[in-house]
Amino acid sequence: MLYQTDGNAPTRTNGASAEAIREWDNAHFMHPWESMGNGDANRVIAAGGQGIYLFDPQGRRYIDGPGGMWNVQIGYGRAEMGQAIAEQATRLAYHSPWAFASEPSAVLAQKLAAMAPGDLNSVFFTTGGSSAVDSALRFAQFYNNLRGLPEKKLILARDKGYHGSTYLSASVSGKERGKGFLDTEQRLVRFLPNVNPYTRPDGMSAEAWCDLRVADVEQAILEAGADKVAAFIAEPILASGGVIVPPPGYHQRTLEICRRYDVLYISDEVVTAFGRLGHWFASEDVFGIVPDIITSAKGLTSGYLPLGAMILSDRLLNDITSDDREHIMFSNGYTYSGHPVCCAAALKNIEIFEREGLLEHVRSVTPHFQARLREMAKFEIVGDARGMGLIGCIEGAAAPGISGANRLAIDTEFGARVDAKCEAMGLIVRPMINMCVFSPPLIITEPQIDEMFDILETAVAQVQNEMM
Repeated sequence: MLYQTDGNAPTRTNGASAEAIREWDNAHFMHPWESMGNGDANRVIAAGGQGIYLFDPQGRRYIDGPGGMWNVQIGYGRAEMGQAIAEQATRLAYHSPWAFASEPSAVLAQKLAAMAPGDLNSVFFTTGGSSAVDSALRFAQFYNNLRGLPEKKLILARDKGYHGSTYLSASVSGKERGKGFLDTEQRLVRFLPNVNPYTRPDGMSAEAWCDLRVADVEQAILEAGADKVAAFIAEPILASGGVIVPPPGYHQRTLEICRRYDVLYISDEVVTAFGRLGHWFASEDVFGIVPDIITSAKGLTSGYLPLGAMILSDRLLNDITSDDREHIMFSNGYTYSGHPVCCAAALKNIEIFEREGLLEHVRSVTPHFQARLREMAKFEIVGDARGMGLIGCIEGAAAPGISGANRLAIDTEFGARVDAKCEAMGLIVRPMINMCVFSPPLIITEPQIDEMFDILETAVAQVQNEMM
């Protein structure tokens, strides 16, 4: 049983009522991106999950449209995953990554090196996506220090990009509405304009737009000086920025520019790796590039335990490794780097992927998912419907010609209304101002895709009638 009742209020199996859980959550759990308003959030309580569905304490079922936080690839309720985690925790729950090696982390590192493109063969384990990006940025600085280039430290990043919540990874994140009142290291980064083709001027072709956005990279390097720019960090698809798919050829051409000016190319695959686009990694298989560094997390364990990884190319390590540098360390790491239980979960996750052919399944159902997504553009209130693989976004257009605070208020209302109506009909969406994003568990079937988009269409139609 996921939940039980005592004849009065729904009760969790630990004895706490749903009302008590909500009260404790409101009073004591400061959630990520928590509002500083005085009102209680009163979030839906997740009491259990199975497949693509979450259940509340009353047994009500919700399709998990965002797939957790882009990460529940194999779905909920996998008993064999729980068993693998329990067995590893019983056998070896932890060891110091400084003093010992263990089977789970060594085997996982070997598997990731085999999956990663090109010569990316060295795996540095972290606690999640933010710490993987943080480690990649620190490695870029370390790399140039060892090469005698202490001034080569600037990072190029894109507006609308999101790379994490540590001080460094937040500093290179370009979601302007997400920075709020938090400080970032502005001296470290140069932001390039939004790459979203939806924002290009009327009459401009996708090819011309790509030319402009590629030119941004070279222009930024030349303006700052190639001797000052260390790396360019790019998501293959800018996920949290609104599932922004750059124009064809963009990644290949920007990588070429980075190579020309000795600038490291960091591919942030925290969202796109592990099946979201139908491949282990998207950099080479989807976008035709072999970056210098890949960061990953999320789908690596399908959300069952926290784990991230930075994967480095042999070229970089060969540049800075020598017999006389035994005393020099990359002194970055975490108590839980290569945690054996987390690595065991990742290995079981990969086993499930391979046994069930999940990569092939994603490639099989993607055309239907994307077709249903793009049908949403039939609504006047939807400005754009975009995506790739099993990731998508609809962007509202309820306030054409309006700007400033009024535009923000209307955009926010659109997202909130769609969210509320979908939730009432049993679908969880992730509203981001005027956008709703989708990245369902990769096990989703075509009938379940239809179920999800049927609810979304009903909700958007209702919101359109109310707002336009």
